[in-house]
Amino acid sequence: MHLMPHVFFPTRFGTCGIAWNETGLTGFQLPDENDALAEQHLAAKSHSVLATEPPPDWVQRIIARVQDHFEGKLQDFAGTALDWSRVTDFQQAVYLQAQEIKPGYKKSYGEIAKLMALGHEAARAVGVALATNPWPLIVPCHRVVSAGDKMTGFSASGGVRTKTRLLALEGAELLSE
Repeated sequence: MHLMPHVFFPTRFGTCGIAWNETGLTGFQLPDENDALAEQHLAAKSHSVLATEPPPDWVQRIIARVQDHFEGKLQDFAGTALDWSRVTDFQQAVYLQAQEIKPGYKKSYGEIAKLMALGHEAARAVGVALATNPWPLIVPCHRVVSAGDKMTGFSASGGVRTKTRLLALEGAELLSE
């Protein structure tokens, strides 16, 4: 299997990683406890290795936008080229709904299920799909919260603390437990 390239880059939030192929992004990594762990997680998730060449222009533009986002110049990443072949049709449908949520806004798992014309019981399946999101931030799974607005279930690096920091950065109203 051909391994995809990835690079790491600094942001105000910490070191992020991005992996890609000719189709689009294959993975995105939020800051982890340390850079070695971040690299392990991204490589495992994206089947990627550290790039030997600088990333192509379109990837560099995404990197610049992520850096801007963490500087407080909020970005909407909907429309970013993603390699959808890495996820199921159901996951893609959930991620496209998540991409509709603009910075500073939130939706519940149940609301996403309803938008997808699924019953409320599908909220759990929506949560599972978001937990396996290969592109946190780019597909803003942090903007999907549980029904009571509680900060639950965030499987990206840093867990609920990262989710809360991302939402606070974007100016969403937060309720602490």
